[in-house]
Order: sequence, then C-alpha cells, then structure tokens
Amino acid sequence: MRPLRHLLLLLALALAPVITPAYAAGAPSVDVGDVLEGDKRLACEAILCLSSGTRPSECAPSLSRYFGINMKKLSDTLEARRDFLSLCPASEDSKEMSDLVRAISQGAGRCDAAALNVALKTWGGGNDDGGPIISNKRPGYCNAYVSHEYTAFDDGLPLYVGTPADGGYWVEPRDYERELAKYEKALAERTEREQNGNGPGFGMVGN
Repeated sequence: MRPLRHLLLLLALALAPVITPAYAAGAPSVDVGDVLEGDKRLACEAILCLSSGTRPSECAPSLSRYFGINMKKLSDTLEARRDFLSLCPASEDSKEMSDLVRAISQGAGRCDAAALNVALKTWGGGNDDGGPIISNKRPGYCNAYVSHEYTAFDDGLPLYVGTPADGGYWVEPRDYERELAKYEKALAERTEREQNGNGPGFGMVGN
C-alpha cells in the first residue's frame, strides 16, 4: 500500500479534501481547498479513482467525464483519454506518474471480465466443427495497468474459469464459485454426450 499512499500524497495537493478520506486510510490529509477546477481537477480525481478497485460515489463525476471520451477509432479514444489525464499537473511529476497515466489510459475499462471475454476470443477448429476459444492470458496492457506500483486492485481482478480448450471464460471474483459450478456441470454433461456418441459440442460450456 505504500506506493498507493505516495500517489495519494502527490494528488492531495491538487484535490479538495472531499475525496481523499475515502482512500487515505491513515495517510496525512492536506486541506488546501479547491486548488484546481474543471477538467484539471477531474483529471486528477480520475487518476486517483482509476488506480484502485475501490470506487466511492465521489468518483462518479470524474469517471463519467473520463469514460465519456469516445472517438470513432479505439486508438484515438485511448489517446484522447490519455490527453485528458495529462491535464492533471501531477501527471508529469515523475516517470512513475507518467507511466501510470499511460497504463490507465490503455487499461481502464478494458480489463474487466466482460471486456476480456470479447478481446481474447478467437475461433478454433474448422469452419463446420469449430467454436470460440477465449485465452486465459491477460493482454499486456492489462498486466501493465494492474501491476503498476501506484495501482492497488487487491483481490478484485477477473478470474478464469476452466481451460481455453474446454470453453473457459473470464468472470468477476464475486461470481467465480457460481460460474465454476456451472462450468463443471456443463462440462460433465458434454463429456457424457461424447461418451454416448452424440458429438463433442465444441465451444463454451458454461457462459
């Protein structure tokens, strides 16, 4: 938690005290009033909110502003979101902060279970007997985001159910036990069909 606390202290000088208590967890408070306004303030708040899996209600305005940035091309969207985060003066305080802004702009909103199931889906097998396969390897941009020294997601990262070859898929941690039981039941039923000569039933078994 030390790196995240350091991030809190960096951003505290740019934020009003209303948001910092939700994260500080013992970090010294800095009551400097409304130092920043408008997009600069929202950018600093977005960096803080997107650096943790904890999202209090105070994050709503900055997250709405951040995820409201959408362009026709994904690459343009990611670049525009990075430009927005860069409005926060603290974003250039160090190489670590600059790397954090890049990691957030590439990974935020793209590393939950739903996004991974779309981004990592490919087609396996032939045209007639093939089916979707979802990789169990997180994309590099997700690894860079969740493993950055200034982010703290604890146990809130998506988990993979099953194996790619047997229709595995990503789920949120809160759903893991339920989805695992669902997956194992469907896999057992598919195995039984195969043993009875009714075909493999290629593809996802639990989602």
